[in-house]
Amino acid sequence: MDARFRQLGLLALAELLAMGLWFSASAVAPVLREAWGLTDAGEAWLTMSVQLGFVTGAVLSAFLTLADVWSPRWLIAGSAALGALATAAIAAFSSGAASAIPLRFLTGVALAGVYPPGMKVLAGWFREGRGAAIGVLIGALAIGSGAPHLLRPLGGLGDWRPVLYLASGLAAAGALIAGLAIRPGPFQAPAAPFDPSAVRRILADRATMLANGGYFGHMWELYAVWTWIPAFLAASFARDASPGTTAALASVLAFATIAAGGAGAWLAGVLADRVGRTTVTSASMVVSGAACLVAGLLFGGSPWLLGTLCLVWGFAVVADSAQFSACVTELAEPEYVGTALTLQTAFGFLLTIATIRLLPVWEAAWGWSWAFAPLAIGPALGTWSMLALRRRPEANRIAGGRR
Repeated sequence: MDARFRQLGLLALAELLAMGLWFSASAVAPVLREAWGLTDAGEAWLTMSVQLGFVTGAVLSAFLTLADVWSPRWLIAGSAALGALATAAIAAFSSGAASAIPLRFLTGVALAGVYPPGMKVLAGWFREGRGAAIGVLIGALAIGSGAPHLLRPLGGLGDWRPVLYLASGLAAAGALIAGLAIRPGPFQAPAAPFDPSAVRRILADRATMLANGGYFGHMWELYAVWTWIPAFLAASFARDASPGTTAALASVLAFATIAAGGAGAWLAGVLADRVGRTTVTSASMVVSGAACLVAGLLFGGSPWLLGTLCLVWGFAVVADSAQFSACVTELAEPEYVGTALTLQTAFGFLLTIATIRLLPVWEAAWGWSWAFAPLAIGPALGTWSMLALRRRPEANRIAGGRR
């Protein structure tokens, strides 16, 4: 097998296994809500603390240029191991949100060393087909992020600890794969010196920031959907009360919705390398933004129609993600690609904290029929940003001139 595809497979597997940590506690939130007496805010903080930890870790990594100074494979391996330990500690020692939330924050800090460096590793292996390669990686992240929703019914719906232990064990396996098998590619820039001014140059680059604008619009929607789609489906099934619309089915469909992004990210990557990144990202955001408006109209109705929409939504909502990152690898200074990617993800994940917290507020005010509608603002602004990038001369550097 071609070495670059072998590295792609190994890295995708390592990241898939590690990213199960992200929603490991959120997947068992209904059980924790009863066991710990969680409020809506407490349940939201199980995910928000991860986002906040990720942002903190990513900002520190960016300003210290860790992803460009340290070996990416060791950064990924060590970070995945730290996240595994933090998640296992919740299962072993936590008896309430007060102790779990700091450990979730630490998990987020650790995951900042897993996700952005992985994209840098792939950029070092792929020049041609980079969009598809990063699409495979993001697809693995989507499947890994959704995995705890599948582990929950498999491990028993009434006990939350096995889900966290399973997620921790899988992340530890991902750390081993990264440390033992991942290698730098022939196109990876050599380790760069510590240069705080690199951040200023990245932020001043108009084309890079327009690509980031598309990513920020995408992130306004993505994690709020991933966080609250299980509750939305469970409430819809409870209202419909059709035979078979059980809590287990809601968990499986939540997993399928998130995991559908795996296929979406890969297919979008293939198309983006052929027809252009701004075209594919704009089309993806139009579809996912429309789903934000339509989903509520199907609430409490046919589970088949709602399930179909959720799969299409899950496919589209993450399909564009890899292409924003691919754009940054093509537009930013080669020596500081890791820092540029880390900055992109840091600010993007900061936005997710707002929408994860606001969505239950919107649901309380308007019900599930309109709770997702404000998320459509993000894809609309993101589409504008990518079309603006398309008109700039720097866009000729994207996907070999295929804008």
